[in-house]
Parts: sequence; structure tokens; C-alpha cells
Amino acid sequence: MIDEEMESSELGTLEYWQDRYKTEMRNFSSHGDTGEVWFGDDVVDRIINWIRSNIPQSQSIVDVGCGNGHILMELAQLGYESLTGLDYSDEAIQLAKAIAGQQGLQIKYQVNNAVEGLGSIYDVVHDKGTYDAISLSENSKDACHKYISSVKSALKENGHFLITSCNWTHSELEEQFKAFFALHTNIPTTQFKFGGKIGSVVSICVFKHSK
Repeated sequence: MIDEEMESSELGTLEYWQDRYKTEMRNFSSHGDTGEVWFGDDVVDRIINWIRSNIPQSQSIVDVGCGNGHILMELAQLGYESLTGLDYSDEAIQLAKAIAGQQGLQIKYQVNNAVEGLGSIYDVVHDKGTYDAISLSENSKDACHKYISSVKSALKENGHFLITSCNWTHSELEEQFKAFFALHTNIPTTQFKFGGKIGSVVSICVFKHSK
């Protein structure tokens, strides 16, 4: 479990994301810009390819902190049908619904604070950056504990929890989640070499329930 708190940041506040997605909604309405792809296209491609190779299209997938809904739209276009996007920003959900509607995609989007629970049970829980944001909130140690408990409660016994982080390494994520989940695999990302050591800017881990 996380044993120390990061310094809080505006990225950990609801107000920041409300303002961000208000701007992105205006941009979409005015000239069709669907917004930023967080962590970049390469990371998204790696996540999508892993899901495509390992998760049947019949399984239910929830994207926690879905933002503009990009990941789920990519999955919908591949034939996945049981898709849910959750975000605590109403503005993000409005944007995701608008984009999905324009593209004719049937995806369920709803406002939800993941720290308080995910509201249903899923085969796959996906998180790209949400745990990072929670880690930067005030009282983050308590919030992170509640978030991990929420994910555990929302995940089917044989389900998968995919998490992408730029705040935490693979080993740090495994250490923080080990009381709730067992590491299933790490999805490789682009690496860099500095000072004779090899590292990655982004970590992608896949967990399953610990036995």
C-alpha cells in the first residue's frame, strides 16, 4: 500500500479537470477537436493491442477516469460492446458523450467518483492516469487506499485491472497493490537509457485478484 504522500498538485483537483474539459468541449463544438490523448498514441496503441489479444469482445470493460472517452471509442470500433466510461468531471462526460454520438458509437458514460466506488462489477477495469491524479490530491494516502478498494470490489474474480502511470514505476505499483492484486504482466513501453541505467517514462501493469 502507498506509504507516503506526494506533494499535492492542481492535477489532483476536480476544479482543474472541470476547467480543462470545459475548454475541450468548446474546442470540439467549434471545430471538432476531440482533445488530448493522454500519454500519447503509442501508449494507447500498446494498451489496445494487449486488450485485443487477451480480452474477449464479450467481456465488460470500464474505463475509470475516462476523460474524452478515447480508449473506449477505440475498443468500440474493434467490436467491443459492453463498455462503460466513468469520470468525476461532468464536463468530461459531456464531451465523451458528444464525441461518441458524433461517431455513432454505443458507449455508456456516467459521472462517478472512483474513490467512492465504481457502481457495478466488471471483467476489466482500466485506468490511464486516474490513480496518478488521485496520488496528487490532498489526503492522497487515504484517497488512494479507497480507490484501490473500489477497484477490487468492482473487479470480477478472474478479471483484469490495467493501470498506466507516469508517477509510479512497475515495482512501485506492484508494491502498492500487492495486498489486493497479483501482478499478471507488465506491458512494455518505450525505454530510455541514462547514466548506464534503462528506464521507462510510462509504466503499464496488468493485475489480477490476489489469491
